[in-house]
Amino acid sequence: MTQLQGVGPRATNAVDRMCALAGVSRGAYYRGWGNSAPGREETTLRDAVQRLALAHRHYGYRRITILLKRQGWAVNHKRVVRLMRQDNLLCLRKTPFKPATTDSQHDWRIWPNLARRLIPMSTNQLWVADITYVRLDEAFVYLAVILDAFSRKVVGWAMADHLKASLALEALQMALDGRDVFPGGLVHHSDRGVQYACGDYIARLEAAGIQPSMSRAGCPYDNAMAESFMKTLKQEEVDASSYRDLADARLNIGTFIEDVYNRQRLHSALDYLSPLEFEARSSLQAAAQQPASLSTTNCPQLP
Repeated sequence: MTQLQGVGPRATNAVDRMCALAGVSRGAYYRGWGNSAPGREETTLRDAVQRLALAHRHYGYRRITILLKRQGWAVNHKRVVRLMRQDNLLCLRKTPFKPATTDSQHDWRIWPNLARRLIPMSTNQLWVADITYVRLDEAFVYLAVILDAFSRKVVGWAMADHLKASLALEALQMALDGRDVFPGGLVHHSDRGVQYACGDYIARLEAAGIQPSMSRAGCPYDNAMAESFMKTLKQEEVDASSYRDLADARLNIGTFIEDVYNRQRLHSALDYLSPLEFEARSSLQAAAQQPASLSTTNCPQLP
């Protein structure tokens, strides 16, 4: 990166001395600088963009711009998208075949939508759940996930070669084992699928003091956050991979969820922080806002 020229008296005096030693005028010096330095800076920036794009192969220009700024570059997204387009780093994504994973034709109770206008202000206030398919070489397996809507962190997940309720229950158990749930303070939102509406799943929620919530009929936007995660998972991991079997898929997808999505991936909705970074910052802010405890001292007794 180039530094600002002629800033302060020391920089001006240094340029004057160099021009005097070289026998050129200041105007000639700056004309030469303008012809060479911006080109070197452009080359260095292009190299940084290429390295980041290769390391984060599914990042668009917005997230690449944020990463460049974290490295100290003063660059805007328009310049980044120009460089990425020139170097053919903007990828096109196709939509693969999607088998059905939701069966809402059942006789179990459909719970009201409690999450529609709920804005979580802290962790463990709203969880969203969903199930998607994963293509193997010759079959499909299924992934159930639970996200904390406050931080977008995946708090529970499970994979199996079936769509039984035990798949969703395994993801729920992982979430309960890893989070502190206050009875009555958490809403669990999902679609109307039989895995989430069946008696075993509802009983597990009620035992933990969690309130069930379900999307309206024919309205996928009610569970948009979970759908967004599934889209990210497909684009950044599944569609670019080939899994031999369930164990291979579980290993690679688990690595993506725990090490990439939760720890590294930048989220525009989280001020371009990862879910773990966002939760850590929120915890620090909450601790700073708590009033300091007043120390009590015993007054000396009078004789």
